[in-house]
Amino acid sequence: MSPILLCTLNAKYIHASFGLRYLMANMGDLAPRTRRVECDINQRPMEIVEKLLAQTPVLIGLGVYVWNARQTLEVVRLLKRIAPTIPLILGGPEVSYEPEQQEICALADVVIAGEADLKFAEVCRLLLSGKLPPQKIVPAELPDLAQIQLPYSLYDADDLAHRVLYVEASRGCPFSCEFCLSSIDLPVRQFPLDQFLAEMDALLRRGARQFKFVDRTFNLHLATSLAILDFFWQRFEPGLFLHFEIVPDRLPQALREAIAKFPPGALQLEAGVQTFNTEAAERIERRQNYECLEENLRFLREHTHAHLHADLIAGLPGETLESFADGFDRLLALRPHEIQVGILKRLRGAPIARHTQEWGMVYAVDAPYELLCNKLVDFPSMQRMRRFAKYWDHLANSGNYLETTAWLWAGGRSPFRSFMAFTEWAHAILRRTDSISLSTWAELLFRYLTETEGIAPERAKEVLLSDFMRTGRREIPQFLRDKTAPPSSSGPSVPPLPKRQQRHLTG
Repeated sequence: MSPILLCTLNAKYIHASFGLRYLMANMGDLAPRTRRVECDINQRPMEIVEKLLAQTPVLIGLGVYVWNARQTLEVVRLLKRIAPTIPLILGGPEVSYEPEQQEICALADVVIAGEADLKFAEVCRLLLSGKLPPQKIVPAELPDLAQIQLPYSLYDADDLAHRVLYVEASRGCPFSCEFCLSSIDLPVRQFPLDQFLAEMDALLRRGARQFKFVDRTFNLHLATSLAILDFFWQRFEPGLFLHFEIVPDRLPQALREAIAKFPPGALQLEAGVQTFNTEAAERIERRQNYECLEENLRFLREHTHAHLHADLIAGLPGETLESFADGFDRLLALRPHEIQVGILKRLRGAPIARHTQEWGMVYAVDAPYELLCNKLVDFPSMQRMRRFAKYWDHLANSGNYLETTAWLWAGGRSPFRSFMAFTEWAHAILRRTDSISLSTWAELLFRYLTETEGIAPERAKEVLLSDFMRTGRREIPQFLRDKTAPPSSSGPSVPPLPKRQQRHLTG
């Protein structure tokens, strides 16, 4: 019997599609004839289409997201030219809003808007009976989470060994931050906790060790957060890694104590700070207590072993580069392990669009719809910010040059402004932001520290070599090899994964 194919293009191979597994788990009587085809955005659309059509499908469902929208459009175009009679069903956040403006939706036979866990199978049955829905855009009502079959048994041995496992204990967000689609995803809904933890236990017994929670606000309901942390603590083994997104100004004592139990390398907490500009925060309805936020981040950094990842957004309406720079420096002073600098995006359906005219917000036409400029920040400045974000990720967030980068703003100078100066200097030489080796970065940092900052060559080499030795790198650049290697760190032992967090543990 011809199969029903479920397909999406992941951003990377290591990402396992959570959405496809939910759909698979809820196909009911159609499950035996449903197959999952996971590709990634680096594969050629022609090859993806060949792979799909080789299975002679009766219909194809495609998950569309901001990271794969362009490539999926190419796949749909090809499918409609080569096999126009095969019905195409689209779903996912990217096509759930503004479908009338999208070519990919015009080409599709059906578009499911919203959470399609249960609706997809319903649409498939209709199409297989030879009928079409009354309208092309099919709204999916918010499903009762207690009625959804959980997908975790569909993670196979290869997923457990090589991929990030996504899990969720809740959906929705109680906050109304206008840059985020979760701001319109109300109310917050919880999966039955006992059922969820039973699934987590089954994954652990099968050997799963890395769990990425996609809940927008893990620490919203204290009792649930504590139950989940206690569950994993009671079953803790070396190599266990848990990622949670947290509201940074909500960290009661009981939660602090639970987090503090976990050893280095076990927890990653993603704290969405986004901005320290109170006027910009109020404008986009981002409500947070900055005093509590700073106190909580200090506690996490000083009294727990959690790897702390903090987010900032550049380009918010009404925020200047100077304001952003001050906010970056304020956040860096709290010593998170990583600061992710993101460029504002106008996601389809997100309320941030209401500021477009007043603040002159100009966004890219194609996904991921990043801000190009606005009334306060011109295009060249936004380009500088993009390069800053890339270079910061390469050097600081990666953990490869923790000691060396700190020398760029030695003497009490502004870290943002100092690193921006290095960014401009390095880009004038490199003329690119990707495919830059560690050795190339080492040589550039050495030149900048000695030629621009006036640091003695021998001292600059010592700091660079210390970073190479701390991270266990073997490919030490030739110009550093005449130095005597400093002693290795006597800090705590670290689990084998993930490597990016390992490099921060002794920093």
